[in-house]
Amino acid sequence: MVIAANLGFPRIGVNRELKKALEGYWKGEVTAQALRDVAKELRKAHWTMQHRTGIKHVPSNDFSYYDQVLDTIAMVGAVPERYNFTGDKVDLDTYFAMARGVQHKHDHKAGEACTHAHDASAMEMTKWFDTNYHYIVPELHADQKFKLASDKIFEEFKEAKLQGLHTRPVLLGPVSFLLLGKMKGEAKPALSLLPALLPVYERVLKQLAALGADWVQIDEPCLVLDLDEQARAAYKTAYEKLSAAAPELHILLATYFGDLRENLDTALELPVAGLHIDVVRAPGQLDEVLAKFPAKKSLSLGVVNGRNIWRTDLDVAVRQVGKAVAKIGSEWVQVAPSCSLQFTPVDLDSEDKLDAELKSWLAFAKQKLAEVAIIAKAVAEGDAAVKSELEASRAAYDIRRTSTRIHNADVKARIAKIDAAMRSRKNPFAVRIKQQQVALDLPLLPTTTIGSFPQTAEVRAKRAEFKAGKITEAAYKTFLREETARTVKYQEEVGLDVPVHGEFERNDMVEYFGEQLSGFFFTKNGWVQSYGARCVKPPVIFGDVSRAKPMTVEWSTYAQSLTKKPMKGMLTGPVTILQWSFVRDDQPRSDTCRQIALAIRDEVADLEKAGIKIIQIDEAALREGLPLRRADWKNYLDWAVDAFRITSSVAKDETQIHTHMCYSEFNDIIAAIADMDADVISIETSRSQMELLDAFVNFKYPNQIGPGVYDIHSPRVPSQNEMEALLRKALKVLSKDQVWVNPDCGLKTRGWAEVKPALEAMVAAAQKLRAELKDKKLAS
Repeated sequence: MVIAANLGFPRIGVNRELKKALEGYWKGEVTAQALRDVAKELRKAHWTMQHRTGIKHVPSNDFSYYDQVLDTIAMVGAVPERYNFTGDKVDLDTYFAMARGVQHKHDHKAGEACTHAHDASAMEMTKWFDTNYHYIVPELHADQKFKLASDKIFEEFKEAKLQGLHTRPVLLGPVSFLLLGKMKGEAKPALSLLPALLPVYERVLKQLAALGADWVQIDEPCLVLDLDEQARAAYKTAYEKLSAAAPELHILLATYFGDLRENLDTALELPVAGLHIDVVRAPGQLDEVLAKFPAKKSLSLGVVNGRNIWRTDLDVAVRQVGKAVAKIGSEWVQVAPSCSLQFTPVDLDSEDKLDAELKSWLAFAKQKLAEVAIIAKAVAEGDAAVKSELEASRAAYDIRRTSTRIHNADVKARIAKIDAAMRSRKNPFAVRIKQQQVALDLPLLPTTTIGSFPQTAEVRAKRAEFKAGKITEAAYKTFLREETARTVKYQEEVGLDVPVHGEFERNDMVEYFGEQLSGFFFTKNGWVQSYGARCVKPPVIFGDVSRAKPMTVEWSTYAQSLTKKPMKGMLTGPVTILQWSFVRDDQPRSDTCRQIALAIRDEVADLEKAGIKIIQIDEAALREGLPLRRADWKNYLDWAVDAFRITSSVAKDETQIHTHMCYSEFNDIIAAIADMDADVISIETSRSQMELLDAFVNFKYPNQIGPGVYDIHSPRVPSQNEMEALLRKALKVLSKDQVWVNPDCGLKTRGWAEVKPALEAMVAAAQKLRAELKDKKLAS
């Protein structure tokens, strides 16, 4: 029989129970045992639901307190020295210190050693392939030692067993783990560590087999990347060892997010019991895989989209699975989502206020698993066995396909009229910057922030009261104006050169705009994890996008009225709105992106007319959207850069356009970033100790740059000396006239108690270096 399987389930809980427990633990309001209890209840609920839905291979160890790569770092004992880890097993404090950094004092008796770090920065974080999920980057070095330092995978398997559920443990594969890591201070490749790493994985597999596991899922997503012969050889070495470690254990090698292409032969030759392929992102690979697939090996087909919220076309999925069954036999076929469902919200049933027609087009994680079970049953027993389910799917697809709510002729006409003049500023940067210097009169090393200020409990409570109708719009606006005025005043007091209004009226940098644009709708509980306890509720783009009226002008102009300094208007760019939304799948993403670009272009024009001289268009997700294969990059970068230029090119030369990009590796796309032609780009560089700046230096990036000096993803407050050191690094490789001083990202998730000392130290660092540069000039 065809087996219904799952690769992973959202961890956070339908009501974000994990987020709340984590934040309580970090604040000292929730004990470690209470946190573990919440996690245990979530796992139990998720396992039970999957089993009842008809999933035969239910995953375990897909749960994580923070991140699955961090879990693997803990499992193999790859804890950096600065965390003072000397124990046998990685504890919660060490685990969270790696993710968030640590800064505290311990009282010890004389001569007593401390087993935890007092002051250590967090490990670097970056995007997981082309998703908006962030993972902790393994820090590796040439003499890296590995050991089994976490029993999590075993404990969760046993936990499920006690509940009467036999699960399929999941772990990140050794080759992908190394390829996703970063070697520190060494020229040796990360894969040189494979011989030292494999014994830990062998021990894990042996222990799982001893506990009674029959299948284990090992994720090797790097198999869908461009790999060299060394990497392909590493896969062969690794899986010859792992398959021999516990011969009675069936290994399912899971690939996702793309097709195998030239890595297909390598994947098929590995001595594993099964292979999972993504047939949603890469439907074209199915025929080639089936043509080469060996006998007596299981093929898991990812036919349900694990990264979007639209219903599956069940007829298409049944045909795909049927094709595999006809070729290799039903006993060798598994049906599954394309990837882990951690990128989707938990349960559509919680959306009790959503428009019925729109709701009928959707499927969240729970519903997607029901689709998996339906597909498996249809293939095994025939369409008649699931007749009503297939009919409901067809009806929903037909209604969506013909709905008048999706298409707008005016939007399509405007897209057709985009010309070259709409894609370019009037003059090049060298001319513009002179006009901007006159208009703005900023000092050397100007200081600013990336946009948002702390969204305190009071801010969130007022927003909730307003949405619930408990306070009037007038009362809510009065509160927001007071928060904005207080924040502008603080920025003047601390000495920031370019203030922002703080974004207190915004719940989320994408959702805020989507709420005011046509073609979007919103869920009540459609939360997904971005990293750790950080959850986002992506808008859903279901139709053509347009702007009815200005969206930000009121708040930017109010804030500008409170100061003589140039207020920075804050917008989210078209690519980021696209990437951080659930996007319609009935037209090319590039078409949707250009529609958004025209809407944001209109906002740029209105801000400029209202007297805002600096406008930041955040493209935090531009690198994230880059295709995984280099051969596909040009097409994406062409339309992504085009969308940004459509948005920004309406601005006059004297208006300074900023952009911001989140954790990314920029080396490979620096030419495209330069082609965006933003006057100033701010980037996250503090965790990498300015390493990410190298791309701009090597390229001789001509415009201005704000390398982040304050890691806002950690509660740790950096000292003035630390930020000075980072700025000195930047000034060694960049012209003093190029450098801006700013945090890594927006301050929304931090508290004022952390933000105030950090910004004061940042401004002091900038002022000190500014004075030094002035003294050098005078001396010369």
